[in-house]
Amino acid sequence: METLEAIRKRCSLKTHVSGRAISAQTLDIIFDAARLAGSARNFQPWRFIVVQDRGVLESLTPALSEANQVAVQAAALIVACARPADDVMHDGKEYYMFDVGMAVANMLLAATDLGLVTHLMAAFDEAKIKQILHIPEDVRVVIVTPLAYPLESSYDEAAAERLSKRTRKDLSELVYAERWSEPEPA
Repeated sequence: METLEAIRKRCSLKTHVSGRAISAQTLDIIFDAARLAGSARNFQPWRFIVVQDRGVLESLTPALSEANQVAVQAAALIVACARPADDVMHDGKEYYMFDVGMAVANMLLAATDLGLVTHLMAAFDEAKIKQILHIPEDVRVVIVTPLAYPLESSYDEAAAERLSKRTRKDLSELVYAERWSEPEPA
């Protein structure tokens, strides 16, 4: 799959996760993609916890929002973290969030390219996750995603319905020339 194809095909598929094991080699490819992301001053503040143990996955269930609890059926949950003090802060902007986002985006595209499904989850109880996974107090849990092979025979089959219903704003609503420009109110 080419990069632009992975961008077009990537979608959230939390209800399509299987418990089929993911090889260490496949995980290495995905995390290497994350590792290669750009970051402010090249500080690379991201850290990832890979949870594959069935008991630990189940213990995380109450830490996820009710709508996302199905994610623990996946072969793995990836918990993306960062210590804000390990990154740049400029004019009140904490760059670690953006930096982790770039690393996670690379990871999601690599997963899509390899036929794995993901689903970004921001609705979780950070304190519970930190307690269960022994994450230090000064580290933030930024995002969680299941990582799994699809229940279906292929990623394309798993994503077909979701992608057929996906909508995106027109570029004219998102890209302005030379200055900020919004349509006049009706």
